[in-house]
Amino acid sequence: MTISIRERLEGEEAKELHPLAARSVNTRGRERGEEECSIRLAYQVDRDRILHSKSFRRLSQKTQVFLAPAGDHYRNRLTHTLEVSQIARTISRALGLNEYLTEAISLGHDLGHTPFGHAGEAVLNRLSPSGFHHAKQSLRVVERLERGGAGLNLTAEVREGIAGHSKGKGKILSPLKTLEAQVVRVADLIAYLNHDLDDALRAGIITPGEVPAPVRAHLGETHGSRISAIVENTISETISAELESIVISADMNDILVEFREFLYHRVYDNPEVHGDFIKATKLLEELYRHYKENPEELPEDDRSDAPVDVQVSDFIAGMTDRYALSLYNTIFMPRPWKVL
Repeated sequence: MTISIRERLEGEEAKELHPLAARSVNTRGRERGEEECSIRLAYQVDRDRILHSKSFRRLSQKTQVFLAPAGDHYRNRLTHTLEVSQIARTISRALGLNEYLTEAISLGHDLGHTPFGHAGEAVLNRLSPSGFHHAKQSLRVVERLERGGAGLNLTAEVREGIAGHSKGKGKILSPLKTLEAQVVRVADLIAYLNHDLDDALRAGIITPGEVPAPVRAHLGETHGSRISAIVENTISETISAELESIVISADMNDILVEFREFLYHRVYDNPEVHGDFIKATKLLEELYRHYKENPEELPEDDRSDAPVDVQVSDFIAGMTDRYALSLYNTIFMPRPWKVL
């Protein structure tokens, strides 16, 4: 009997991955049954579906922290996603975990982010009666909104990882069902702490000497050294814990909490950074109210049987910064009369 390429790859996973890793053959499956791919594993299929989705492409035009920066080297939501993916894969490879699963979760974790970063999320959460959170929206994107409302039909493990990645100011670690999902949760933090610091330094919002002393002393003075220190701590501590869960040392946890608090105080809540976000907030508020009052103006592809406020939130959350600005100008700004 001929063995398919997928079956051969499943056999390789059985031999090479850590006993506690998530194996494709053991997936709890998809919401809708479908024929398995003959050349790709289940999590490879998920990774590819996310990579080729419209929501993924739109990430390149969504703000990370700095709104419409003049420089070419500031991060956007797509570059953040790619950095998370690379860090997650590095940790997974070192621990013998499933890189395809961590990659799929990483690439999909921020698909539900709004235009204008967390400012957009705050607007929708405040205005929508059903509330709004980007992690829940990311899950909604892959389950219900992509492919014209059919969703991507991803495996349960990828969907759970997407739903559980977000931390805010909460605990860094969380007992998610798979180790791979736990890796992505930590990798997301590692990525955004370090690239947001890097962008803030580039923007002149802070100076190197203002970075907290414990961060400089224990993680180093450069972007690369900081990432390496946290990644190496995560790997070594998790191995010491025999992979019962993804862990970091108590000292590292304290350093990262201080690191995060520093960025909230000096960067995320900085009036200089937030100046344009005040304008963006007003822009999104007006767009939300306009479509809430005129749902018939929603594009045909963005209508569904969901309540109007959910349809409007879905529409606005899917916008890029550029599209939101263009749409606002089209709806609210006067146009000059043509001279005949």
